[in-house]
Amino acid sequence: MGPPGAGKGTQAGTVASSYDIPAISTGDIFRANVSEGTDLGKEAQRYMDAGEYVPDEVTNLMVRNRIDEDDAAGGFLLDGYPRTLAQVEELDGMIKHTGHSLDAVVVLSVDPEELVQRLVQRAETDGRSDDTEDVIRRRQEVYAEQTEPLIEVYRDRGLLHEVDGMGAVPEVTERVLAALRGVTPS
Repeated sequence: MGPPGAGKGTQAGTVASSYDIPAISTGDIFRANVSEGTDLGKEAQRYMDAGEYVPDEVTNLMVRNRIDEDDAAGGFLLDGYPRTLAQVEELDGMIKHTGHSLDAVVVLSVDPEELVQRLVQRAETDGRSDDTEDVIRRRQEVYAEQTEPLIEVYRDRGLLHEVDGMGAVPEVTERVLAALRGVTPS
C-alpha cells in the first residue's frame, strides 16, 4: 500500500520475485483492458482520467478472477488492492475462498510533494495520460479519503509493516524485504 507514485509497482515485482509468487497489480489489469479496448477498459479509463478509483464491483471481480489463476495457487502479492474498506471485506472473502491467508501488509511512506514531482516526471517520460498534475493531486486526495483508513485496519490486525519509501529503488527494496523477513508465509 501507499499513495499514488510511492513505488508500489516497482517494489511489488521485486518482492514477488523474491518469494516466487506473482505480483497482481490492479493498475496493470486496468491498463491492459484499456489498451485492448475492452468495455471494462473503457469504463476504467473514464475513472482513471478523472483521478478517481474504478468502482469496487469492477475491481473486485477482476482481482477475484486473477487470484483464481493457476500461478497464484502458491500465493500472490497484491499491488494497488485493496483501496477501500469494501475491498478489504471482499478480499477477506477471496482469501477464505482460495484457502490462503493474508500474511503482511506493507505501506510505503513518502513525502506527498515529492510524489507529485515523481508522477509528473513519469507522465513526461512514459506518456501516461492519467498523470497530469491536477489528476495527481486528486488521486492523492482520494487516497487520503478512501485508502489511508485501511492502514489502521491492518495495524489493528497486526499485519502492517510501515516502510520508508523515499530513496533509491534498491534501498527501498532492501527496507521492504527486511520488514518482511520475520513474516512466515501461510
